[in-house]
Amino acid sequence: MTQAADTHARYPTLTSGQYAFFFDVDGTLAAIQSRPEAVFIPEQVIAQLQQLSALSGGALALVSGRPIEQLDALAAPWHGPAAGVHGAERRDAEGNLQRISLPTEVEQPLRAELQEAMASWPGTQLEIKGMAFALHYRQAMQHEQDVMRLAEQSVKRFPGLALQPGKCVVEIKPAGIDKGAAIGDFMQQSPFAGRTPVFIGDDLTDEKGFLAVNERQGVSIKVGEGSSQADYRLSDVDAVYGWLERTLLLLEQDNVGKEFRL
Repeated sequence: MTQAADTHARYPTLTSGQYAFFFDVDGTLAAIQSRPEAVFIPEQVIAQLQQLSALSGGALALVSGRPIEQLDALAAPWHGPAAGVHGAERRDAEGNLQRISLPTEVEQPLRAELQEAMASWPGTQLEIKGMAFALHYRQAMQHEQDVMRLAEQSVKRFPGLALQPGKCVVEIKPAGIDKGAAIGDFMQQSPFAGRTPVFIGDDLTDEKGFLAVNERQGVSIKVGEGSSQADYRLSDVDAVYGWLERTLLLLEQDNVGKEFRL
């Protein structure tokens, strides 16, 4: 388990080998904003992701709490493997999409109840994802306990649902769905299978992803402060950008070396 972030935090240097890359988005590839719709990935970073995907034979996926539709918009023109809503929907390297949905008899009454309750707390925001709901309170921290109580009561009322706490948000999603399971599914398929997984994330929602990568003797990297199951640490989003740039340079040099040796 990593220690609290500091100026001497360790980060991995990837110089050779066959890697499969998995990236969280908010707080990892994109700085956290006051509202989810304001988040963006810098164009240069998108270009670097495209480069990294090419160097790794397409073994790069975004693994996020956002729906895949939003991931595509954020990462355009890159379009590749992705797991959205913590793995409730997943698109493989062939473009095949798998999606878990909530039964109508659960989704409709739950949506109505959440909308009514959240509307009574100014500054909170309900994000409807189809198969999940995100209850945001970043702009209304005074309602944190109200939002958490609402989410807990909702899960008790509707079996088959589970809570996923995050930074100033709690999500209600199908039970048994998490980023670790999504990464595990990817690792069983081409082009990810047989490679060493690398996963970078910043939130509580990423911890099961770190565990899944650690079980496969991969590279797990926590962004920011706080205890974590990750083996390595990057201080913030800018540090992620720096690591990405260094990693690309080293992997390109390694590829050139291989070509020379051939």
